[in-house]
Amino acid sequence: DIYLLAARELGVRAAGWQLDVADRERVRAFPQQVLDRFGQVDILINNAGVALGGTFEQVSELDFDWLLEINFHAVVRMTRGFLPLLRERDAARIVNLSSLYGLVAPPGQAAYSASKFAVRGFSNALRHELEMEGSRVGVTVVHPGGVNTSIAKSARVPAGAPVDEVERQRRLTQKLLRMPPERAGEIIVEGIERERARVLVGGDAKVVSVLERLMPVGYWNILRKAMRRA
Repeated sequence: DIYLLAARELGVRAAGWQLDVADRERVRAFPQQVLDRFGQVDILINNAGVALGGTFEQVSELDFDWLLEINFHAVVRMTRGFLPLLRERDAARIVNLSSLYGLVAPPGQAAYSASKFAVRGFSNALRHELEMEGSRVGVTVVHPGGVNTSIAKSARVPAGAPVDEVERQRRLTQKLLRMPPERAGEIIVEGIERERARVLVGGDAKVVSVLERLMPVGYWNILRKAMRRA
């Protein structure tokens, strides 16, 4: 893995595991494996995510649940597993990746938005609980905007969805994914170092955040027109 090699070249102790975050038993055993290897855990970053296109009625129950297992339930399970280890440190942090679509909910993203709003709500509630008890574990929720990853290209599509419409939506989404992943990573790391409760990644995320607060019901009318011009 190129990231492990890069870390090792910098003198960092690094190890990699292949883990299906939707596998309850493997996730339950994972914290102990990390502890055995490194002796301590100071930060947990829940970054795994998948995408699913199609309207709510087009998406099957099986696909909807598949996405929630990875995008939300895995975040909860990983947090439940690692939180006891994080509590043992003088300072520790949980970082959960939500999304731009954890701030707004566009059509065709019912499953994805549901999962990312859930990550946002879970993260905020957990932060408040830990703060109330005076815990040294902090919680950061991250809302990336259009980062140029392969998530749109690899998104699962509903069976029977029109091929031309699927491709049109993929092209439109890909056009909006402009920020290099390396830059997104730098912003997230800076937010973690500054112990921020929320990190907005990219100008699009910042604009959408403000728009949603100003127009919590009607924001989509503005965003739809902006996306057509993109």
